[in-house]
Amino acid sequence: MTGPGDASNEAFGLHWPHRLFGYQRDGIERLLNSRSVLLADEMGLGKTIQAIAALRILAARGEIERALIICPVGLIAQWRRQIRIWAPDLAVSTAVGSRDLRMAAWRAKATLTLSNFESVRADLGARSAGARRTWDVVVVDEAQRMKNPKSGVAFVIKSLERRRSWALTGTPLENRLDDLISLIDFAAPGEFDPGAMGRGLRRLVHRVQLRRRRIEVLDDLPPKFASVIGLDLTPTQRAAYEKAEEEGTMWLRSLGRELRIAHVLELILRLKQICNFCPETGHSTKLADLQQRLDAFKASDAKALVFSQFVAEPFGVRQLAKELRNLRPLVITGGMDQPSRSAAFDSFERDPSRRVMILSLRAGGTGLNLTAASRVVHFDRWWNPAVETQAEDRVHRIGQTRPVQVFAYLCADTVEERIAAILDEKRTLFTHLIDGVPARALGALDLDDLLRAAAPAF
Repeated sequence: MTGPGDASNEAFGLHWPHRLFGYQRDGIERLLNSRSVLLADEMGLGKTIQAIAALRILAARGEIERALIICPVGLIAQWRRQIRIWAPDLAVSTAVGSRDLRMAAWRAKATLTLSNFESVRADLGARSAGARRTWDVVVVDEAQRMKNPKSGVAFVIKSLERRRSWALTGTPLENRLDDLISLIDFAAPGEFDPGAMGRGLRRLVHRVQLRRRRIEVLDDLPPKFASVIGLDLTPTQRAAYEKAEEEGTMWLRSLGRELRIAHVLELILRLKQICNFCPETGHSTKLADLQQRLDAFKASDAKALVFSQFVAEPFGVRQLAKELRNLRPLVITGGMDQPSRSAAFDSFERDPSRRVMILSLRAGGTGLNLTAASRVVHFDRWWNPAVETQAEDRVHRIGQTRPVQVFAYLCADTVEERIAAILDEKRTLFTHLIDGVPARALGALDLDDLLRAAAPAF
C-alpha cells in the first residue's frame, strides 16, 4: 500500500514513513480543503492512507480534536495497523467487542475513534455519549454499505452530528443509481435535489467525488490479465441441470400471477449451484480444471485466491476446501471470528507452503491487502460486477510486484452464460456514469431479464 521511499518523505510539513504518490497528495489536499468528499479511487490506490494522512495533518494543525472512522469489522485490524504506520502520534480508541468495552471506548479521550457498522448502529442510534457528540470528521470506509438509505446503519450514520463527511469506496455505484445518491446524501447532506436528477446529479457528483483509476496514476503497477474459462458440464451435471431447469420452469409457470422475482432468483440459485457440483454425484467440471490450474500455479511459485459466492457443502467454499485438502488451503468465510481471520491472512502472507486461499466472495472481497497472491479464480459469478472487481483488487494493488492473472469459470449453455451478458451490460453502465460519461439511470433487474437467464423456455 506504499510507494518506494525517497530521501526525505516530507510532505505537508510532516515526515511520513514512505513516500506519498503524487495522486495521493492530491487526494489528501482534497480531504483537507473540503468538508464533503466521496473518495472513490479504484481499489488498491490507498484510500485508507490518504484519509489517515489527512486526519493527522488536520490534528497537527489543531483543526480537529475528535474523528470517527467507521468500517466493516473485518477491516478494524487493518485500519489500526495503518494508523500505527502513518499516524503513530494520534491516540486511537476502538469501540468494538462487548457493550461495556464499547461504552468505555466511546468515552475515551482519543483523537481517532474506530468502530464498525454494527456497533455504530447499536450505540450511536440512542442517547449515548457518542450520539450526543459532534464529530470533527466522520470517515466511512466501504461506504457502499450505506447504499440502502432506509437501512438502520445508513440512517444512524447520516444522523451523526459532524463538521466533515468523508466516504471511501471504490464502488460508489453497485447496482442502482440510488446507491450513489445515498452515498452523496452522507457526503454532502441536504445538497441533492431529487427534482434535478440528470444534469444536477452529475454536477454534484463531479463536485463531491474524487475518483482516480490505476491506468491513470500507476504506470508501474504490474498488468492484470483476465480470462474466461468456458467449460461443458459433466454428463451427470448436465442431466441434473436439465432436470432442475425443466422442473423449475414448470413451477414458475404454475405460479401464474403470483410469480415474483424472488421465485426466479430461487431457481437461478439452484442452477448456479449445479454448475459448481452435481448434487447427486459430486462431479464438477470446474473442480477438475481448478485442480490442474492450481498445480500449474504451484510450479510457477504463484499463490492463488479462489472465490465462491457459496459457503456450505456441497456447492461452495467448504466443499472446495474438502476437495483440495491435499493443498492445505486456508479458508475465509463470514462466520469466522476476527482472530481466526487475521491468523489465516498472516499465514498466507508469510508461509511459503500455504499457496491457496479459498474465500467466500462477500467475506473476502473487500478492504483486504492480499498481494502475496498473483492469481485469482472466480469459481462462480456474482450478480454484481463491482463485487468481483473488488475481490480481484485485493491482489492487484499497490505493493504487487507480479502480473496478476484472473480466471472466471463459465459453463456453456447454462444460466452462467446468460448472467455473463447481464454482467457485461452493468459494467458498461458503471463506467459511463462513474467515470464521467453521462448514462441512463440504472434500475434493478426486472422480471423479464431474470426469466431469460433462468428459464429461456418460459
